[in-house]
Amino acid sequence: MARYEEVADDLRQRIHSGEYAVGGTLPRYEELTATYGVGRGVVSAALALLEREGLVRPIKRKGIVVLDWRIERRRIARGQLVTRDPRRSYVFPAASRPDEPWEAHGRPYREYAPAPARVAELLGIEAGIATLRRRRVMSPAGEPPFQLVDTWLSATAVRDAPQIAEASTGPGGYLDRIEEAGHGPLSWTEYARARMPIREEAQLLEISEEMPVLETVIVGKSARDGSILEVTVRVIPADRVELVTQLRRDKSASWPVEPISPE
Repeated sequence: MARYEEVADDLRQRIHSGEYAVGGTLPRYEELTATYGVGRGVVSAALALLEREGLVRPIKRKGIVVLDWRIERRRIARGQLVTRDPRRSYVFPAASRPDEPWEAHGRPYREYAPAPARVAELLGIEAGIATLRRRRVMSPAGEPPFQLVDTWLSATAVRDAPQIAEASTGPGGYLDRIEEAGHGPLSWTEYARARMPIREEAQLLEISEEMPVLETVIVGKSARDGSILEVTVRVIPADRVELVTQLRRDKSASWPVEPISPE
């Protein structure tokens, strides 16, 4: 085991034992180098390893903060079924459980922001164009931020359903307003990938920039003309979730295996 791994292993055990409490900070660099008899490079490598594991996060003017590592990893069943809840409009595959209370971290808000390259590509616009974004940071009640959700709405959607640019979109939410404006029924495609967070995402999710995230993107298409009207980007820390897909056998993979006929 490399020396930095030994240091990380000891710090990890101290965190798990509660010696370094969740929300508290680790000793300063000078103390760590003295305690372990190593240089700053070894301490930096050890802390970087703990960052990638989601155990700590450096915060300017505060130090190396211990994160809540006891949060349960959630499973997202990657089904293809979109359902409808009369109270919430459409429901897409997510990590929430029936009747589980969720809460917002900070206040959900809307603004015109430069469309990032990925969103611009899906909307068919130039990157950086000011686009309506509805943003919220959510989690199960009492837990740290679980997901950052950005919904980007096309100029066509805002023109045809202007209420989606307001604070309250009315019963059923922005999707109902878009469909009522003549674009229903919407159809959706979902993309998923792992990537590293940008600094703003890491700050809002209260994670280290060393922690990978799962990004799922749902793209809503108009039934009237096939145009893309909304792109919803959900970003979740990778240590908080795993994807589960039920695999099915094709007819060609039936069992028992059919014997191969001799030629």
